[in-house]
Amino acid sequence: MDQPKHRPLERFWPYADLPEQPTDEELAALDPDLHEALFGARPRPFSITLVFPTLDDPEFPRALELARASAEYRQTGAGAALRHRARFWSSDPLPLRNLFEIVGGSDATEVLIDDRPVPFARELWLPLVWFLIPR
Repeated sequence: MDQPKHRPLERFWPYADLPEQPTDEELAALDPDLHEALFGARPRPFSITLVFPTLDDPEFPRALELARASAEYRQTGAGAALRHRARFWSSDPLPLRNLFEIVGGSDATEVLIDDRPVPFARELWLPLVWFLIPR
């Protein structure tokens, strides 16, 4: 049996020293379906989420202001793939409508009901939520 000519150092480790537990920011950035699969369902009220790209619209800064004021706001992607996610509870129909009036004209805007795309979300679900706006 041949003896090795040198012995590797024990301190050598080619990987970054990462924490064993994910940070709060990493947990917040998880896809909702993955979070549910890993940690179970979180009890939360009914929600409607608007997912939209950066738009070339003079009202877009106002849209970002409304999105950041939502119950949960998150940005994903970068560059042309940048998407803004704003979740609203059913108790906040007016800010939801105000944001949708700005970003809803874009075909790239998605409407998610409890984080899932459902048929007729724009045509049925949103007008039903508008009925919750006090007159």
